[in-house]
Amino acid sequence: MKIKIKKDDNVLVIAGRDKGKKGKVIAVYPDANRVLIANVNLRKKTIRQQDQMMDKNFAEREVPIHISNVMVICPHCKKPARLGRRSEEDHKRYCRKCGKDID
Repeated sequence: MKIKIKKDDNVLVIAGRDKGKKGKVIAVYPDANRVLIANVNLRKKTIRQQDQMMDKNFAEREVPIHISNVMVICPHCKKPARLGRRSEEDHKRYCRKCGKDID
């Protein structure tokens, strides 16, 4: 399966607990078909207490979300849209709603 989402793309979560949230892609994991999005799918992780004065033992971190649960937001029409490729040689992505190139 070809991964059409790249790092620094703006995406919209279309399914799951964080449905409707928008964010920027931090990392893409093509082997696992997952993407890491800023401020989406946050989980609390226990951290080791550094000193006695520190009372907070949790840190919130982003967890990767499956790639099928996000859609790229087109920078031209500002709507979530599916992406296409004009040809296999040049690998240029385009918005299927407005037809303009994304890359």
